[in-house]
Order: sequence, then structure tokens, then C-alpha cells
Amino acid sequence: MRLIITIIIIWLSYMFYADQWHLFDSGWFMSVTMILGSFIAGASSEGGGAVAFPVMTLIYNISPEVARNFSLAIQSIGMTTASYIILKRNIPIEKNYLILGSAGGFGGIIIGTLLIAPYVFPSYMKMLFFSFWLSFAFVLFYLNHIKKSKVVNSLPKLDRKEKYYLILTSTFGGILTSILGSGIDIVTFSYVTLRFRLSEKIATPTSVIIMATNSIMGFLIHLLIIRDFGIEEFNYWLVCIPVVVIGAPIGAYVINILKRLFIARFLYIILLVQFIFALIIIKPQKELLLFTVLIFIFGILFYTVFGKIIPISLIFKKISSIKNLYHKKDGFNTTTNNDKETTL
Repeated sequence: MRLIITIIIIWLSYMFYADQWHLFDSGWFMSVTMILGSFIAGASSEGGGAVAFPVMTLIYNISPEVARNFSLAIQSIGMTTASYIILKRNIPIEKNYLILGSAGGFGGIIIGTLLIAPYVFPSYMKMLFFSFWLSFAFVLFYLNHIKKSKVVNSLPKLDRKEKYYLILTSTFGGILTSILGSGIDIVTFSYVTLRFRLSEKIATPTSVIIMATNSIMGFLIHLLIIRDFGIEEFNYWLVCIPVVVIGAPIGAYVINILKRLFIARFLYIILLVQFIFALIIIKPQKELLLFTVLIFIFGILFYTVFGKIIPISLIFKKISSIKNLYHKKDGFNTTTNNDKETTL
């Protein structure tokens, strides 16, 4: 509680000193948005930006750059307090996942922020967000309700190759975070839950801490290095701080008492609703619609292959068997035709 009280005292001191209470007149909608966003940030593998980003860009037509910067800033507060509760209450986490995921994420955020994010078009940025997460929801649903795989509470001993894959995946997640304001949490969460069948109850609080540390890194890069953290996102940040320092820790506490499949179902609903809402608002046409479909297919393949749901070797065997079957049929038909010609 000390961290939460300290943040609130600092926030109150600034608000009274700078007389910024009028910001709630125009920014109240973000305070309301982050009531749900902060709870989800603490209770699931999606950061608060997963709620803030679609609300800001779809409903209020705020630029994706502002939404991204705000998401990083508010998560650096909300998810840090949630992480504090997780560690304080000894909520189970996976330490190897935490260390490797955070390390790769740092590299991904730096690369993405400086080299990739400035060149992504806003509309494509939005659909990348929604379609990639939807693909994860489909794969996780398959595992939990069709294949019904058993889960474990810790990762197995990772060899060098597996460590490399996890770092590479978290680097990709860091790049997505640099573009969208969130991403490393759900990318790494999906990787460990699909590939190793790590329980959602363990993976979720771990992903919250990873998102918190990477949000701080991304926020500081925009604030101190790029210096594009503007007054608009700063004002939204101010009206949301008191909400997230309470909402995110409550989410982190609730996650510890919920059943694993409830958490998974909670994710399905969030991701599906977000995608449908995006289609209604954005109405992607032609190239953007094709991009959305391709990202969804890529996501399915990414989670399927890297998650070891269908091993690559099995895919190649299936392709090879289909080719052999085709050649056999082709040879049989040729022989049959020759026999017919001979008979005639």
C-alpha cells in the first residue's frame, strides 16, 4: 500500500499546485475508460493500453501516436502498482519467463521505437492490433476447449535454443509495444501458454510485471530521448493516474482467486469484441482488409508453429504425403490409360 499512497500523494500535490482540476471537464471519458482498462491490466495478459488504444482511436478519433504514448505512460503507473501487489502478496510467477521476456522486450522496444514505429500508417496500426490478438484468442480457445491440453505451473528446464526462441518472441512483442503501446504481455503470454502449456494463473501475473517494466522503458524513451510525449497525452495521463493506481492492483488481487478457464474466457470475449468493434468503426476496404486477413492468418501460423501445437515436422510430413499420394494416383491413372489403349 505504501507505493500506492505515495503515488496518490504526489499526484494530489501536483494537481493542487498546478491547479489542473479543470482537466477532468474534458478528459473525464478517459478516467471512465481506465476504470475497466486498469482492472484488465491487472487481471489479464492485456495491458491497460489494450482498452485505451481502441477507445481513443476508434471512438474519439485520437491519433494512434497519442494513444500509444498515453498507453505506455499510464501502464508505467497502473501496471507497476499491480506488479507491487503481485510481489507483495507472493502471487505465483514464473521467474525464467519474467527474466527472458523482459530482456527481449527491452531490445524490441528500442528497435521498434527508433526504426519501425515512425513508418507505420495509423489505419494499419489499428488493424494490426485487433487482428493479431484475435488470432491468439482462436488458438487459445482451441487448446482449452477442443484439444483440452493439460497445464503446468512452471516452465521446464530451457536449453539454449528454447531461451533464444523466448527472447526472440519477446523482442517481437517489444516491437509491437513500440507501435501499439502494448503487446509484449500478450505475445509472451501466448508463447508460454501455447508452447509450454504454462497455466494462465501463473503466466498472467508474470506478463503483468513484464508489461510494467517495458512500459516504463517505452515511456522514458518517448519522454527523454525522442521527446514526443505531448501535452494531450500528458493531460489524459493526469486524469487517469488516481484510477489506475487502484484499479490495476484490484485486478491483480482478483486474478489470484479466479479459476484458470474463467481467465481464458475473459480474454476470448475481450479480444473478439475489440475486433468486431474495429471492423464496424474502421470499415477496412481492399488493401487494408487484405492486410487484416493476412495478419490474422500470420497470427494463427505464428502461434501454431511457435506454440508447438502442430510441429513443423508434422506439417512437412503431411505435405510430403499429399505429394506422394498425388504422384501415385497420377501414375496409376497413366497405367490405366495405357492398358485401355493396349486393350483397344
